[in-house]
Amino acid sequence: MSDKSLLLDSLKIERVPVRRGGPSPLLVGALAAALLLAAGGAWYFWPDSRVPVHVVTASAGSGGSAGGSDLDASGYVVARRTATLSAKIQGKVTEVDFEEGQKVKAGEIVARLDDSNYLAILRQFQAQARQAKVALDNAAPTYARYQALNAQGALSAEDVQGKRTLYDNARTQYDVAQAAVVLAEANLRDTLVRAPFDGIVTVKVAQVGEVVAPSAAGGGSTRTGIMTIVDMNSLEVQVDVSENYIERVQPGGAATIHLDAYPDWDIPGSVIAIIPTADQSKGTVAVRVKILTKDSRILPQMAARVSFMTAPEKNAGPVMARVTVPPAAVMVKGKTGTVFVLKDDGVVEKRDVALGLKTAQAVTILSGITAGDRLAGDGLDKLHDGDKVKILDQN
Repeated sequence: MSDKSLLLDSLKIERVPVRRGGPSPLLVGALAAALLLAAGGAWYFWPDSRVPVHVVTASAGSGGSAGGSDLDASGYVVARRTATLSAKIQGKVTEVDFEEGQKVKAGEIVARLDDSNYLAILRQFQAQARQAKVALDNAAPTYARYQALNAQGALSAEDVQGKRTLYDNARTQYDVAQAAVVLAEANLRDTLVRAPFDGIVTVKVAQVGEVVAPSAAGGGSTRTGIMTIVDMNSLEVQVDVSENYIERVQPGGAATIHLDAYPDWDIPGSVIAIIPTADQSKGTVAVRVKILTKDSRILPQMAARVSFMTAPEKNAGPVMARVTVPPAAVMVKGKTGTVFVLKDDGVVEKRDVALGLKTAQAVTILSGITAGDRLAGDGLDKLHDGDKVKILDQN
């Protein structure tokens, strides 16, 4: 190699590979650790979206062939003792002492009629009776004296007979006058209208100044009634039961009454009687049911439904098994309700169920769930179908 080539080689610049910039391994490790800590903190502190509930288990209720409460019938609350008060005589109303909703006692005066005419008639008959009494008092001793003289032979029998006729006429007139006084007194008493029994006024018809009369004498705008009272202690429920199932209802049997106005109120009752006639047009038989709980909320003519604790139907198979759950585990809506069944994955399923007897301790469910199903026992108003729940400690 020539000296010139060597000189050129010495002038060449050696190129070193360029190392590009980036995070150091230490920085990468630190960032990874920070991310892991952040994720762990978020998992630990992030709010739990599951709904906390206690869990209850549906238990087997009454079933089998012992009968059940699966026979319902509808009807109305009726009063066995109710009366529309009227006057026995025709007259103008001068006073009405009670309004609707007020209580009355047996024998109390509830209204008065104008008694001026009847009082005048009574006084007239009393005066006539006094006159008749004077005539009788005069005729009696005269007749007695004539009888004595006849016994002594001083007077003939014909003379005595004449005095006896006068005496008999005087006595008859006095008796007639006395009867007229009694009638006038009765008419005067009839101007006072009294309550025949304890009750509550439900309807007030007549007003002061109107004329009232018995139905036979009433006409035009004349009132035939003054007010209606009801004995609230005589309230009962009368329902129509299909004649196909009437054999399953027994007098004295237990029943539960539900009023449409208070559908969640269980009113205990018992069968009083089965009225021994059927309604041909409806194919039903009327049943009277006693209300065992007295309450001011129960009013005549309220619509009612009765669930009978029935005897088993002839030739019928086993009665469908029932289950009972605590009242807090059911959202009651009249004859039906809603429950939330807990699945194995912690998710609840919303179900509609048919309800039977409801008490303060338990609710009977006729269909929709079976014994052993686990249900949400509280917080139902916060649950929806498909929600995840957090089971709370049952203790």
